[in-house]
Amino acid sequence: MIREKVAPLVLGFAALAGTTAARAESGWSLLNMTRGVTDISRKIYDLHMTIFWVCVVIGVIVFGAMIWSIVNYRKSRGAAPDVTMVHNTKVEIVWTTVPVFILIAMAVPAARTLVEIEDTTKTELTIKVTGFQWGWQYDYLDDGVAYFSHLDRGSDHARELLSGIDPNTVPHYLLNVDHPLVVPVDTKVRLLVTGADVIHSWWVPAFGVKKDAIPGFVNEAWFKVDADKPGLYRGQCAELCGRDHGFMPIVVDVRSKADFGAWLKAKAAEQRQAAAPEAPAAPAPAPAAGNAPAATAP
Repeated sequence: MIREKVAPLVLGFAALAGTTAARAESGWSLLNMTRGVTDISRKIYDLHMTIFWVCVVIGVIVFGAMIWSIVNYRKSRGAAPDVTMVHNTKVEIVWTTVPVFILIAMAVPAARTLVEIEDTTKTELTIKVTGFQWGWQYDYLDDGVAYFSHLDRGSDHARELLSGIDPNTVPHYLLNVDHPLVVPVDTKVRLLVTGADVIHSWWVPAFGVKKDAIPGFVNEAWFKVDADKPGLYRGQCAELCGRDHGFMPIVVDVRSKADFGAWLKAKAAEQRQAAAPEAPAAPAPAPAAGNAPAATAP
């Protein structure tokens, strides 16, 4: 008898534990912002968490007071309305002044972070980013290097209707490109972001950068990856830009300064060679005077 009563409880707890584990595996632990690999991304994260906890405290106080009032001053317990709170000047001053001070306290760190986000001075590398349907073009303005970045072939083939390819077999499905953006570590990189056709948005969460690419306008952004954080970082277009919006990912290849310098030099030489006109063929040597062919009679 006891076993029959306990069994459903055990099964219920097991199902709850299984559901919790499944939720954790499916990404519940990844709902928050990432701290990122740049100083500005960590400042954005810290600002986000500060404002979040301020809102939590306000919510606990406000809803706690509401619930306490509802429970302790309900009509069933014989509570009578307190008419002294109606148009009470002191109370209205307090509940107007306190939120104002809270907003000012929140605005100061927010304004400081926003100013730093827009500070593109003292940059060491400038790259023009152009969004188009559906991919990206990167121009290293000071080095004469430019190339396009599209969805990689593996993902492009797998996404096609009736391709017969299991997307789970494609590494980084829909998040990989043929030519990533290459940048050095510990370097302040300035991005000039624009669009070629419709509005796109260049977004890499690990850098704390999300900037709209608008045709006819040039927006600025910047990032500086930590010296000890080389590697591949992925993002996507964050603006609904058309039919294949979901197929224009962003990959940034962050390298050491030495590796980046060697790559940039080799890439510039490769593109100069490809752009150089072919040398004209040398003319055939003229025959010697004594060996000239005899004229043919008409």
